[in-house]
Amino acid sequence: MTILIDRVSVSTPELEAFLAAHLRDMEPTAPPESRHALDMTSLLAPGVRLFAATADGALAGTGALAALQPGHEELKSMRTAPAMRGRGVASAILAALLDDARSRGVERISLETGAADWFWPAHRLYAKAGFDECEPFGSYADDPHSLFLTMRLTD
Repeated sequence: MTILIDRVSVSTPELEAFLAAHLRDMEPTAPPESRHALDMTSLLAPGVRLFAATADGALAGTGALAALQPGHEELKSMRTAPAMRGRGVASAILAALLDDARSRGVERISLETGAADWFWPAHRLYAKAGFDECEPFGSYADDPHSLFLTMRLTD
C-alpha cells in the first residue's frame, strides 16, 4: 500500500463526505459543547493547513494544523477511513503534519481529543509520537470529555 499525503486547498464532494462522517462519529462521544471537530469551511479558512492522505488512490485520512499564536499550532481533524484503520495511515499523517510544522518553524503542537474509551487508539498514537498531557490551551476550558496534549518541536 502506498500512502500519499498532500495539502488540500479546495473542497471536493469526497472530502466533504469524509469530514461529515468525522463529525457524525463524534456525536455519540460527548455533548455538543464538548465536540470540537471543525467543518469543511473552517478547515479551509486562513490559518488552517488541511492535509489528505490517499492510499492506492482512495481517500484514507485527514489531518490539519490550525494557528493558535506565533509558534504554536493545534492539531485538528485527524481521521482515518474506517476500512484503513490499523494500517499506518494515522501515523503517516501525523508524521507529515509534524514535519510540515517543523519546516515552518513551529515550536509547539497541541491538541484536544476525546476522553472516552472510543479515543484510546488516538491516545496511544499521540503518546507514541511524544505528546504529553497538558492543561487546556487556547480557548478551551477544562472538560471531563476532553484530553489535552502538547508536544514541543524544538529543544
